[in-house]
Amino acid sequence: MDALSTTLFWLDYAAVAVFGATGALAAAHRKHDIITFGFFAAITGVGGGTLRDLLIDAPVFWIQRPGYVIVCLAAAVGVWLLGQRGWRFRALLWLDALGMAAYCVVGTAKALSLGVHPFTAIVMGVLTTAFGGVIRDVLAHEPNLLLRREIYITAALVGATVFAVLTVLHVAFWPAGLAGFGAAFGLRACAIKFGWSLPGFRQGEDEPE
Repeated sequence: MDALSTTLFWLDYAAVAVFGATGALAAAHRKHDIITFGFFAAITGVGGGTLRDLLIDAPVFWIQRPGYVIVCLAAAVGVWLLGQRGWRFRALLWLDALGMAAYCVVGTAKALSLGVHPFTAIVMGVLTTAFGGVIRDVLAHEPNLLLRREIYITAALVGATVFAVLTVLHVAFWPAGLAGFGAAFGLRACAIKFGWSLPGFRQGEDEPE
């Protein structure tokens, strides 16, 4: 593998591990057993990347590399061994923010590396970020992240866009990647800390409800 491929490989592992941990934390919140911890971790960790690869007609990244699922299971065991911790929900928020910021860059970068149009690559970056979390929230009976007004998908969109634009302008991978990661994580962090959200739709006074 060349340097870029190696970098994407390890970033992919890191993002999968972080998202796997968020899946296990969601299972912990619902007091599930260790098997469900592992299932939640795996489906959350690889769900977004699986959808991305299917849509861009690439080999699904974890099929021939079981290490991805193993990393998710290791994350699940780690969360299980932590036991009862009062900070788990906050950890879920911040780990999810880190995973989101990394995955929006990794997903966009992989799509660009396969010759996908930059606009579509941005969409792939957002889907890579969101889909695993959507599955996690549905399985855990939590409010779906796509239906929340809090800033999450927007942060992924900003990060993916920053990375794609800089890449098209021939900025090197690491500066572009760090800029995209920083933009996504910074916006999401502010949303968590300050309660930022997008305005909701308001019906006109004369419109029937």
